[in-house]
Amino acid sequence: MKMTTFAKNMKMRKLIYVFVAFLLISCGRKDDPTAGLKIFKYNEAAGILTLDPIYAKDQPHIWACNQLFNSLVAFDDEMNIVPSVAKSWEVSEDGKTYTFILRDDVFFHADSCFGGKGRRVVAGDVEYSFNRLVDSKLSSPGVWIFSPVKQDEDGYAFRAVNDSVFQIELKDCFPAFLGILSMTYLSVVPREAVEYYGDDFGRHPVGTGPFKFQYWKEGVRLVFRKNPGYFEVANGKRLPHIDAVSISFLIDKQVAFMEFVQGKTDFMSGVDARYKDELLTRDGRLRGKYKDDFYLIREPYLNTEYLSFYVDTQEEKDDKERSVALRKAVNYSIDREKMLRYLRNGVGTPGNGGIIPKGLPGYDSLGTSGYHFDQRKAFEIVEKYSLGGEEIKLYATKEYMDLAKFVQSSVNDIGVICDVEEMMPAAMREKRAKCSLPFFRSSWVADYPDAENYLSLFTTGNFAPAGPNYTHYSNAEFDRLYELAVSTNDLKDRALIYHKMDSLMMSESPVVVLFYDEVLRFVNKKVSNFNGNPINLLNLKTLEIN
Repeated sequence: MKMTTFAKNMKMRKLIYVFVAFLLISCGRKDDPTAGLKIFKYNEAAGILTLDPIYAKDQPHIWACNQLFNSLVAFDDEMNIVPSVAKSWEVSEDGKTYTFILRDDVFFHADSCFGGKGRRVVAGDVEYSFNRLVDSKLSSPGVWIFSPVKQDEDGYAFRAVNDSVFQIELKDCFPAFLGILSMTYLSVVPREAVEYYGDDFGRHPVGTGPFKFQYWKEGVRLVFRKNPGYFEVANGKRLPHIDAVSISFLIDKQVAFMEFVQGKTDFMSGVDARYKDELLTRDGRLRGKYKDDFYLIREPYLNTEYLSFYVDTQEEKDDKERSVALRKAVNYSIDREKMLRYLRNGVGTPGNGGIIPKGLPGYDSLGTSGYHFDQRKAFEIVEKYSLGGEEIKLYATKEYMDLAKFVQSSVNDIGVICDVEEMMPAAMREKRAKCSLPFFRSSWVADYPDAENYLSLFTTGNFAPAGPNYTHYSNAEFDRLYELAVSTNDLKDRALIYHKMDSLMMSESPVVVLFYDEVLRFVNKKVSNFNGNPINLLNLKTLEIN
């Protein structure tokens, strides 16, 4: 039997690793300082440029900074907002003023900037950290967070009332703001460390988190050590449970995959197309030959993958009913279950509901807002509105051409002619912003875990290029409900409004929801209590290594 190229590469790499391991063991020191320590190891192929939280704009940097810093509040695994540096908070009746009471047992890491000791966190540290985020000279990509905050000639309306009380005043009621305050951008940092290390603060961070900075050789390894004075406790035991975190930076994903398979790293997020069939069955389960070495965690991820129509067209104005009918026919033509099974090994939840993804209040778990595959209905619509032979063109980047061609085939099967054009990502972003693409692949990953984040994409006030409404969908009732939702503090009441908005928007079909994404986490079996949530945050403070 011939070996596949993948199998040959695996065998050759395994031989190389065995040889290297032999040399290391032969030449290694017996007094290994890490012997007996519980160290969690993972690889970050994308690399890390800084550990300053005001620049933590993507997953690699958020994951690393999350081990070192804390914000006022946090999200638990069920997406409930829980205390962190703040032990409690109150929101005024009008929903505009937030008052936080800080814990008195949160300390910054022991560091040279404090003479080798730590220091208790006070409300002035929160004020300093927030002012640093909005400092125009530092150009943080997270400054948008404070757009709802009231401003005057003295700056933004947040302040330390005293050492224990911190207050923020908003322009208008905006219930999602509390969740936004959990973001890594808003981590609490000490003035002393920023001034002591200057421009090198991002390479020598000092925070309050469960781990503290230890060592960094750029492009090779980053190490965090346990913070023995961390303030959180679980089951009567002070967190964290492990001694250290070690991050490697192997760029070659196949080499990184080999490291994980051989137990040299403890965790791998996602699955590369080159070895997804090696790891997963057609329906997304872990293949049997790996079950003794590691396990698979599948969780909802706050990412909706969809196709967008630009609806602000002359055709829409001339005959809106026919335009909506065409979009509905396209929606009914796609077998989303089949698409996920054959193109993504079953990873994801079929997009039979609205734009709100699984894992958020307002998500349409019954699929009543959206569309299920129904070719008969699609044919009926095509016939009723004489859509046979109608031409549409779908634009997508190379990475998504398999999905685009699946959609193309599905739409062609109902008599509508669908062409596909591949575009470079930069060109597609530019044309999308200029509203010059009639039908294009889209996705939205939540900036913060509230359905408002998704529904705001379809408000009239957010028309592109000034905002993210690239479809130019506009509905007065939708806009009215949006204003009602963002002035409603009760989450259950707000979720009901969100659901109405989602249903209303989908009834006019400016989008074709394909699927709601999932996070795949492959974890070494020696690791337990490995938690995650729909925002795909890496939380290592409760993790244990057996």
